[in-house]
Amino acid sequence: MTDPGDDQPRHWTLLEFSAEESAAQRLADQLSSCLASSGGWYTDFHTADETFVIFANKVFRYPRGQAEGRSEAQQYGRSVGVPEPQLDWQV
Repeated sequence: MTDPGDDQPRHWTLLEFSAEESAAQRLADQLSSCLASSGGWYTDFHTADETFVIFANKVFRYPRGQAEGRSEAQQYGRSVGVPEPQLDWQV
């Protein structure tokens, strides 16, 4: 990590997993309920058709490639302290 936030560690661990698309909203909700609300933490994942960007107690879900949905999630990320270089998830 080259630009960690103030409350973020310098080294990260990436966890990769897969799930059925039918479980996407449930997974997003579960992740949202366990992310720290301070420190600019979020996660994101994609289905074939949608992007999910998840913050503590907040889930953004929008069609892949939709600039408006991505922009809303990025604006929210900025408001909760996500460093700008980390707002680069794929569309």
